[in-house]
This record gives sequence, structure tokens and C-alpha cells, in this order.
Amino acid sequence: MEEACEIARLPEELLSAALARTSPRDACRAAAISPAFRAAADSDAVWAGFLPPGGLPPLADGELAAPAPPSSKKELFLRLSAGPALLQDKLVSVWVDRETGAKCYMLSARNLFIVWGNTPEYWTWIPLQDSRFSEGAQLRHVCWLEIRGKIHSNLLSLDTTYTAYMVFKKTDDFYGLAFPVQEASVSVGATNLTRKVCLQHNNDDDDGDGDNDDDDDYDDCGMPENYWSMRRNGLHKENVALPQQRTDGWMELELGEFFNEGGEDGEVSISLTEAKGGNWKSGLIVQGIEIRRKKSG
Repeated sequence: MEEACEIARLPEELLSAALARTSPRDACRAAAISPAFRAAADSDAVWAGFLPPGGLPPLADGELAAPAPPSSKKELFLRLSAGPALLQDKLVSVWVDRETGAKCYMLSARNLFIVWGNTPEYWTWIPLQDSRFSEGAQLRHVCWLEIRGKIHSNLLSLDTTYTAYMVFKKTDDFYGLAFPVQEASVSVGATNLTRKVCLQHNNDDDDGDGDNDDDDDYDDCGMPENYWSMRRNGLHKENVALPQQRTDGWMELELGEFFNEGGEDGEVSISLTEAKGGNWKSGLIVQGIEIRRKKSG
């Protein structure tokens, strides 16, 4: 009690200045200590420092209006960290990382370059019910898979390590997504990093027959007959990134990471390709490429 009284005597400006040097999580915890701390921890002076310097790109009309516009910097931060908001063209969404305030983005499928993407024989555009974007790209039938996205580095937070992900689903009749594996690339300036990835997980079994569904189609999509036994034995898994299930019902595949250094001025290019095997592929639904702060640990 005595300590609380001592804290209460400190000027709110001093408390705010101290809390602004912490983190959003610390500020929320501090608000529970005492009324004096609460007033300082909820102040605009504190939360303005947690919002991205320079603000965000212009948002689409009405994105932060419901149920009412944010009444404080804290409320603005909490809304922006709760989920993505669409930019003006509605082809890119943005949100802030709850722990650091770093800007994060998703580039919609319409914002990406997809080889044959506007040829209905190979790709078709379908409405999305579970996305901030109105439509996604569905792969019908290609042997050349190439998807590329880019974002200007000045839209990102400085001195921050980011990870890029392909966000996707598969249709019930997917095939050809397991072999050969795909190549992911992330380049910033003169730095270009590539890695092997695979859109299909080891244990995909969508028809419930206890077997991997791509086994059923290996003759059609160019997979060797002993491919899945090789994979189960671990001969194919080394250094190949596999997709993970998200809480929103989509899958995500890590494409790579990069460091957005202060003072950089250029583009970040991200790609997913497989054009060497010549096998036919089908059943991929692309929502977009997500670029978010890499979590520590």
C-alpha cells in the first residue's frame, strides 16, 4: 500500500514516459497496478509510441469505423492488432504485431503475379467466404507453377526480421503438389535466399482411405511408384519445409525470412515455383502471401 502511494505521487507524464519505453503487453499489465498507473498506461502518449512510426498506408473506407471510430491511441492499436484491415485497393491487408507494433501484410492472390493466372483453362478465380479478400485463385491444371509477389521495403517496419508464408487450401481432388518439391525464394536487394518447400504435407489423406491421395494419381502427375515409401523413410524430408494448419482454417507454408534493415529502399520479392518436373498439378487455392514479424524463439 505504501509503495502504491509513492507511485501515485509521481507525475503522470513521468509514468507515461517510462511506460512508453516498454511494450504493449507491459503497458496493459501496468494498468492493473493502481489507478495512477492506469491513467498513464492508457494515455495516448504511451500508445502513440507503440503504433508504427509514420503510420500506415491509407485504408479502405470504413475499415476502422465499426462500431465506432477508435477513441484513443490504445483502442486504435488494439483494433489494428486484432485482425487485418484492407488498404484502399482492397488487394492488400495490413495489421500490427501485438507484441512490437511492427507492420504486417498479406498480399492477395489478385495482387500476385501467377503464370497463366488469367487463363481460365489453367486458373480460375473463385469467391472467398473466409477471407478479408473477395476472391482467390484456384489452380485447375498446369505443369508450370509460378507465383510471385513483391512489396516495397519502406512499407515495412525498420530493423525487423520478417517471415513470408504462402496461405492456401487444397480442393478434394488435388494432385501433383507433392512431387517434385517446389522452390521458394525471398530476395531483398542483393540478397537472395532459396529453400525447398512442399505444398503437400506428409500425411495428407483427403479421401479417408488411409493412404496419401497423391499416391492414387502418381501415374498422372509423374510421381515415382515408390515415392511415398521413400518419404516415410525420411529420404525426402531433409530441409524441405512443410505446410502447417492455421487457426483460421487455411494452411500456411513458410517461404523464407528476411531482415528489413533501416535505411533500405527497394523491393522485397517472394516466389514459389516448380517448373522443372513437367508433371501436372491441380487443386490449389491461393489466398495470398503473408508477411509478418518473425517470432522470437
